Amino acid sequence: MSSAPEGDKIFSGSIPQLYEELMVPMLFEPYAQDLALRAQRLAGAAGSSGGSSVDSTVLEVAAGTGVLTRALADRLPAAATIVATDLNQPMLDQAARLGTSRPVTWQQANAQQLPFPDASFDAVLCQFGVMFFPDRPQAYAHVRRVLKPGGAFVFNTWDRIEKSELTDVVQRAVIDLYPRNPPRFMQRTPHGYFDPQIIRDDLARAGFRAAATIIPLSARSRALSARHAARAICQGTPMRAEIEAQGPGELERATDAAEAAVARRFGGGAVEGEMGALIVEIAAD
Repeated sequence: MSSAPEGDKIFSGSIPQLYEELMVPMLFEPYAQDLALRAQRLAGAAGSSGGSSVDSTVLEVAAGTGVLTRALADRLPAAATIVATDLNQPMLDQAARLGTSRPVTWQQANAQQLPFPDASFDAVLCQFGVMFFPDRPQAYAHVRRVLKPGGAFVFNTWDRIEKSELTDVVQRAVIDLYPRNPPRFMQRTPHGYFDPQIIRDDLARAGFRAAATIIPLSARSRALSARHAARAICQGTPMRAEIEAQGPGELERATDAAEAAVARRFGGGAVEGEMGALIVEIAAD
């Protein structure tokens, strides 16, 4: 459950394009819609309680290639301000190329040193990014600092890897291929932060005093083929560097092994399986 190694946070080279092409539809789209709907409900609740949701300000951290950003642009009131940030400029460049249904502000930023004034935002959202923060309490403290009193911090994190079937099969296939130096990126980092008590403790250490709501949420993971699933995880994530370090030609070898494992488990043609995440909501005081 330790924080991510430095290399696990590098999304560059061909990864942003493959991430958007393969990972987003396979893993992220259903959960992006869920978070955007929660943000929409929060905006509606603010309006009904006497506040104004029209001019609300929303910050997204670890926006990646913008799957949640696009969903927020579609769901939030037209006058709401959306600022989308990520540590990796290549990911933001990919997001900006894809665009959104209305203007948003793209800004490179470190979640542990958010470059915004205190009490700037009505809500902060993060889709599957908190697992990558080297010091989560520090990042959460910055989120709390930039939230207005009563504002909401809403994020999700993957549940244990065994609850995400396609990802688990690919990870196991790659580990079996390299038993002496197994690439464990997916298990170690994306699926390494799933204990609700640890999450609550980190939020408390950051200064949040409200009780966090943490709920599990299952969804279906779908890929056009076993090859798509294998390429997504082996080539479209930082596990790629771990595989390439095994030697020349190993990226294709690992992708082939993962494809075969997925096909054995889920059959030919389009594949799908269960996946699980935790949804976390907490209010700033």
